[in-house]
Amino acid sequence: MLVTNLNEFTLDEFTRHYIICALWAENDQSDPETGGNPLDDNYTIDNVAPECLEVMIADCSKFQMENVDDIAAWKEPGAKHGGHSAEEMAGYDFWLTRNGHGAGFWDGDWDEEVGKRLTTASEKFGCVNLIIGDDGKIYC
Repeated sequence: MLVTNLNEFTLDEFTRHYIICALWAENDQSDPETGGNPLDDNYTIDNVAPECLEVMIADCSKFQMENVDDIAAWKEPGAKHGGHSAEEMAGYDFWLTRNGHGAGFWDGDWDEEVGKRLTTASEKFGCVNLIIGDDGKIYC
């Protein structure tokens, strides 16, 4: 199914926060010296190309299905985590972990053993690079 209009469906919490994190964590490469500006300075989920969005949705769906019990093991949301749900935190941490950022499932927010399993599961998906196309859309 090619996504042609983001308004045609609703993303689950995990996937929505995975994409929010991707736009926050990645840069537009507009300046070779600094790496550019965070994508979320100038782009939203509506700027993600349909082909890239499909890949993101598929990866998030597969990750959630394969790790449903570990995601459900998230501690009660508290002040330390800004009251985030398991799905929100897992979406963020899936992006960060699979792309080797300095935070993720392994950094202490998750139970140690759960964090290790989710880290290993994330790394199996490999890294994703986002680029801005000539059409102003974000591609994977």
